[in-house]
Amino acid sequence: MIWIIIIIASIIILVSVLWWIRTGNSFKRMDIKISESLSGIEVALTKRYDMLTKLLDVVNGFASHEKEVLYEVLNLRKEMTIHEMTDVTAKMDEMELKVNVVAESYPELRSSDVFRELQRGIRDAEEHLQAARRLYNSSVSGYNQSITIFPSSIVAKSMHCMLREFFEAKEDKRFDVQMKF
Repeated sequence: MIWIIIIIASIIILVSVLWWIRTGNSFKRMDIKISESLSGIEVALTKRYDMLTKLLDVVNGFASHEKEVLYEVLNLRKEMTIHEMTDVTAKMDEMELKVNVVAESYPELRSSDVFRELQRGIRDAEEHLQAARRLYNSSVSGYNQSITIFPSSIVAKSMHCMLREFFEAKEDKRFDVQMKF
């Protein structure tokens, strides 16, 4: 009878230890997935930066006074937090608007094949960036849910897992754009 109790207790302990290890490894995998998706945002921002830089080179051939915009972008590239990436995204949006305003002033620039191709590339980079943000937020959501739901929250607390921040739009980007003709 004592052997049965010892075997049952051993099985319960073994199952508990295996569950604990599996849950802890799951948190580590999710954390790596979040880092990977954050890297995807950085890749998309780099792609966008490179496209905007090339576009600025073309535009600067037509309007040399836009160089200050290029210097702003160069200063934006560095290791960034989620909040800093949100700020950078907003600044790049402003830069893109400035480039488009210059393009409106130079009809021969708008008709340039290089300019049109770069604009298509920027749209592609924007779509890539949006997809990377969605993947990041999805990864963060899964991780945050896992570390807050019982019983895995016990393992999360022992591993000092902290809630991760979502990539959020700036306040002014949440409203509909007013189109005026």
